[in-house]
Amino acid sequence: MKRKTIARDISWLSFNARVLQEAADPSVPLRERIKFLGIFSNNMDEFFRVRVATLKRMTEMGSKLRNMHLEQSPDRILDQIQQIVLEQQAEFNQIWETVRKDLAREKIYLVNEKQLNKDQQKFVQTYFEEEVRSNIIPLMVESIPQFPYLRDKSIYLGVVLSRKDATLRRKYAVIEVPSKAIGRFTKLPSPDGEHHIILLEDVIRYNLKSIFSYFGYDRYQSWVFKVTKDAELDLDTDLATSLIQKIEKGLKNRRKGKPVRFVYDKEMDDGLLAYLIRKLNISRKESVIPGGRIHNFRHFMDFPDVFQRKGQRKKPFQHPLLKNTMRVTDTILQTDVMLNFPYHSFNPVIDLLREAAIDPDVTSIKITAYRLASNSKVINALINAVRNGKHVTVMLELRARFDEENNIEWKERLELEGVKVVIGIPNMKVHAKICLIKKRQNNHTIHYGFVSTGNLNEKTSFVYGDHCLLTADRFIMADVNRLFNYLEKPREGIRFLKACKTLIPCPTSLRRELNKLITKEIRNARAGLPAGITLKMNSLSDEELITRLYDAARAGVEIKLIIRGIFCMYSESKKFKQPVKAVSIIDEFLEHARVFIFHNNGDEKVFISSADWMVRNLDHRVEATCPIVDENIKKVLKNILEIQLSDNVKARILDNDLSNRYVRDRKQKKVRSQVEIYNYLHQKTSAVLGIVQPPVVQAASAV
Repeated sequence: MKRKTIARDISWLSFNARVLQEAADPSVPLRERIKFLGIFSNNMDEFFRVRVATLKRMTEMGSKLRNMHLEQSPDRILDQIQQIVLEQQAEFNQIWETVRKDLAREKIYLVNEKQLNKDQQKFVQTYFEEEVRSNIIPLMVESIPQFPYLRDKSIYLGVVLSRKDATLRRKYAVIEVPSKAIGRFTKLPSPDGEHHIILLEDVIRYNLKSIFSYFGYDRYQSWVFKVTKDAELDLDTDLATSLIQKIEKGLKNRRKGKPVRFVYDKEMDDGLLAYLIRKLNISRKESVIPGGRIHNFRHFMDFPDVFQRKGQRKKPFQHPLLKNTMRVTDTILQTDVMLNFPYHSFNPVIDLLREAAIDPDVTSIKITAYRLASNSKVINALINAVRNGKHVTVMLELRARFDEENNIEWKERLELEGVKVVIGIPNMKVHAKICLIKKRQNNHTIHYGFVSTGNLNEKTSFVYGDHCLLTADRFIMADVNRLFNYLEKPREGIRFLKACKTLIPCPTSLRRELNKLITKEIRNARAGLPAGITLKMNSLSDEELITRLYDAARAGVEIKLIIRGIFCMYSESKKFKQPVKAVSIIDEFLEHARVFIFHNNGDEKVFISSADWMVRNLDHRVEATCPIVDENIKKVLKNILEIQLSDNVKARILDNDLSNRYVRDRKQKKVRSQVEIYNYLHQKTSAVLGIVQPPVVQAASAV
């Protein structure tokens, strides 16, 4: 029996293949192509740490755990993953070789330890003695009773020591490459007009004789490898243990996680390879991935900027409604403002918090935080507010995956400053992006703040496509207040969430409301009325809602989907009365926003949300979906989505075969949606509205 949906993990690998397409595209600037290789590599690492590790657990735990994760055949999925990953690794290696040739055309050379001239040899030797030697600890692994602990995100040199005359038995050693402490790349003395760069592992390779010569060996061979481990946090159910203690314990256990992948230089010595696999207790069949000489390409996201062709990324600009105002707060109290990142500046969010911090009439600020910038201006504004006598509450989600340690540090700092920190709800992550500011004015309490689709992170706001509604709407803010009441008093039950009248929260309401909205479109279509659903999100994998979309397509509802990542729906069927248009856009900016539009017989319902259509978001997280009532903001959101649906440069078709074919239409002009959206939002328009007609709506139906 054919399954109703595409396997989530296979769909995710198809998404990562789209990232690899960007690295292969010669029209993409060289620096960006290298960055996409780094993103692909980092994505794959996290995929193995989390998803492959989960599937392996499911095969070990049996049917009970399988049913809980709604995946009936994890062993078959693992076999598919292995095959696809090997194919993608081979493609990755080919792309990297092409990129290296393109680097050479720009006279940028990544040289290894065997390609150094005399000046460079001297430089590398000095650099090793002054910067590197003190950061490495060579391990003679055969002499250690227990094989050493290997870090999950590090790369290692596996070294074979021998003598040419064979008078000494070969020995194995392992060296961790200290990329985090020193950096992966070093610029070498170079001929005029050229840039020579060496990787840290090759600096170490050049100096292996200096490291090991006193053992009496005269031959030193080495190959890079890395281990990926299970990254799931096992949070025990001991009620006497606080959540933060559980997370700290889980983080320690994560470091000891079971290996789920071993990636190595395919030229590695057979004896060393067999030794490492045996000591790490890894199955060759499932987890061993041969690769090239270089690993941990995630570091290549920080490749030195030595390129002739610089990026053309334009700077964010001020929203027209905030351009000539002294205070963001004054504008928000009069009208809603939708910030569309990364096109609009993130500064108004910081300014809103800074103004509240020093406003004598503001009494309190409440905000959620999931992933924060390293030197967060959001946090600085909140600390300033406390110092000015405001009551500040931060709902800090400690379980944001791979940000747990950072968030624990933020918790300590905030509490030290006097901020009330709420750290979550058992068995449920808080993913809503909301802020509530209370202000006393003329003996009345005024509520204002924002609801956002993305994290309150000024660093990622430069590259993540998100929407943030700044508002003083009393109905929206009343529900934001209810959400914070729930977050601060979860033991009193979910009555606060159920009492929401305007916002649609998870886990109580969104699934039910989405079903109602889809059902209404189906009824309208069957009645011969116009009916349509346009959805934009990161991931669409919830089987119940996908089934409802199938029902809608069979009824004749026009369905348009913009899904960046996981897409488990079969978008093609002869039973659909109208073809489903489904695309994914991978470009310079990461499409992160969630927008839901339902035709509603002409009285369109438009929402922004923090929630993807996944089981985890709908049923196991606190999320906020916000209706848009301002007609001008509705128009802007609709126009942005129409531009994206018109993309015939960076959009790929999401078909049943996961082919990732580009949308191409020679009859239409080229539309690269991220460029067109920037131009659309940047055009000078009415000082009041800032609305113009989108430049490419006429191409929206072209595939």
